[in-house]
Amino acid sequence: MALNHKTKNLFSLFLRLALSLGLLVYVFSKIDMQKTGDILGTADLYYIVLAAGVFIVVNVIVLVRWLIFIKALNLSATLGSIVEHYLYGLFGNLFLPTAIGGDIVKAVGLCKNSHQKPRVIASILLDRLSGFAGIAIVAVTAFLFGYRYLDDNTLIIPIIIVGGVCVAVAGVVLNERVYSFGCRLFDRLPRFKKNLMTMHYDIALLKEGHKYQEGIKAVLLSCLSQGVFASTFYLTARALHQDVAMIYFLIFVPIICVVTALPSIGGLGVREVGTVYLFTKVGMDAGVAVSMSLISFLFMIMVGAVGGVLYVYKISTGRLQYYPPDAGLDAGKA
Repeated sequence: MALNHKTKNLFSLFLRLALSLGLLVYVFSKIDMQKTGDILGTADLYYIVLAAGVFIVVNVIVLVRWLIFIKALNLSATLGSIVEHYLYGLFGNLFLPTAIGGDIVKAVGLCKNSHQKPRVIASILLDRLSGFAGIAIVAVTAFLFGYRYLDDNTLIIPIIIVGGVCVAVAGVVLNERVYSFGCRLFDRLPRFKKNLMTMHYDIALLKEGHKYQEGIKAVLLSCLSQGVFASTFYLTARALHQDVAMIYFLIFVPIICVVTALPSIGGLGVREVGTVYLFTKVGMDAGVAVSMSLISFLFMIMVGAVGGVLYVYKISTGRLQYYPPDAGLDAGKA
């Protein structure tokens, strides 16, 4: 059975690697490599460094958003442990399934030796939902203001899909009757079903405790993070001497974020295809669009590597440990 599980993991890794490489080969076959090389050779490093700094700010915002739900759910964990596992999650995003890879790493890490496992999962689920809500809100708002500049109104389709999926998942998670009905699928797994129901009750505490404002804060932070993240693409484009209005980045980047949820290696390949498809609509050269996307991926590697180095360091020094479940989060630092 263990061999079978290992084989499945290897097969999944191979498929994601094949998809990423295949898409990259396809994209690079469609661009003028000499022209792209010339543009990269004259890139403005000031804007590149500035974009990298802004990317770090994005991750700080997302971390604070997760802390909001951790505090609202009264989850017992030290701030150091939370930051540590957030960094591990960023590292996991580089090679695990993009949509949930980092979430799995965070969940497994914090659940170790914790008596609040359902609350850990609930905090990550709510954080993910607020993130998708931010993507949908920013994309829809930007599209409403910028659609007149586009010739392709079909872009509203993926935006509607993102918003619809977000509303549907939120409706299931927050509605007790619908959620309980869905949990019947796991009647043959009573322990798993019990954990699912416990997680729902933990989420319901937010409603009963009138903590709606915490959810609103998280969604607002999600919108802020999307806007700031779009600015990293904008600054990178400026570094590549592109004069493209910011409104296009606010419309396109949230869609690209959704596209990268497809199985791949850190979204590699999928992100580039999406970036080329969207930004060539507003006159950007395909080679420049690919370069902009790959630089964004470089930022991901830069930040994610911090988590990888921290993990390796703790393994090598024997310091990798999990905090006791009764270690409280310092609310003043959250």
